[in-house]
Amino acid sequence: MKHIAIVGAGQAGASLAAKLRSLDFSGKITLIGDETALPYQRPPLSKKYLLGEMDLERLYLRPERFYQENDIRLLRGVHVSAIDREKRSLKLRDETIQYDELALTTGASPKALPAAIGGNLTGVYVMRTLADIDHIAPEFQAGRRVLVVGGGYIGLEAAAVAAKLGLKVTLIEMADRILQRVAAPETSNFFRKLHEEHGVEILENTGLERLLEGDPITARLSTGARLEVDFVIAGIGVTPNDKLASAAGVKCSNGIIVDRIGRTSDPHIWAAGDCAKFEFRGNLICLESVQNAIDQAEAVAANILGGRECYTPRPWFWSDQYDVKLQIAGLNSGYDQVFVRSGSSSRTCSHWYYNDGKLLAVDAMNDPRNYMIGKRLIDANCSPDPKQVADSGFELKSLL
Repeated sequence: MKHIAIVGAGQAGASLAAKLRSLDFSGKITLIGDETALPYQRPPLSKKYLLGEMDLERLYLRPERFYQENDIRLLRGVHVSAIDREKRSLKLRDETIQYDELALTTGASPKALPAAIGGNLTGVYVMRTLADIDHIAPEFQAGRRVLVVGGGYIGLEAAAVAAKLGLKVTLIEMADRILQRVAAPETSNFFRKLHEEHGVEILENTGLERLLEGDPITARLSTGARLEVDFVIAGIGVTPNDKLASAAGVKCSNGIIVDRIGRTSDPHIWAAGDCAKFEFRGNLICLESVQNAIDQAEAVAANILGGRECYTPRPWFWSDQYDVKLQIAGLNSGYDQVFVRSGSSSRTCSHWYYNDGKLLAVDAMNDPRNYMIGKRLIDANCSPDPKQVADSGFELKSLL
């Protein structure tokens, strides 16, 4: 009986296992995760779950009985220490598992602050897993002071939750502006203003030189300033989990490199989700999004079973901050112009990214209608006249 093993029990791994069964695969499936919880959603962790608006059961992607009813062997709290490609086996602590095909859905890990500058001190946190959130939750008490290091979406979402709970929040960003790596200045300006209106102090062009142990913690900044805080959150990005694959000799480069069908340099090993690196618009990228994790994993499931479906991502992302829902369609890399489409209020607008007249992406703030229109236009490879985009009186839907 054919055995498909899946290492990594997050969104991609759980989606891949479920898709195999929905495609009538009748062989053995083993889904292995190093966390003890059932496979769960990550996006609500640092928002609704931390705020107490979502309980643990609602985080789970599927109830435990789903795995039992679908004959999926789910191993929780289990670490895979090595892959033996020649024997097609996985080394676990208490057993060795043979596989016919192996899927790596190992995700990504948050970057920690270096120990040399105090990143290992008590009171310094990252926010990625359920255990991370449970560990940090007691710190979120009104009146306490928190330093958020990093002005990307991870840092901004953490700052928004802290401010909403009544904490005094300072966020520092080494670059010239928040969101510099992922968004246009127009989007940066929107979210800077939003956070400042909620009392968050944002310090751009400001790095962290060192954290000094004590109660409170003293943060020494690159500007020479010193800041006393009760705890620190590092939101400085993630690293694809490719060490297991790399150690086995699978081709990696800050991510597990896969071809158009999701296969690695080993014909019996596949990868999907945040850990997978694939070609898109002539570049190798890792795409960190829930939708990519699901879509790529399902495509890989079909291809493991003999399909040859080339995976083409349709990127979309979202971020919830205060009363603003940001929805992003497409990837803006390489943009040379941004056009602003105003909405009905200061909290509603969309930013449209172009390169040489081609629509690449849309950032929509509290503007689901224009987000959906932008997404459909991008999927259809249709680029409206930027003058029409910037004219809030023009009906963009007429272009579909």
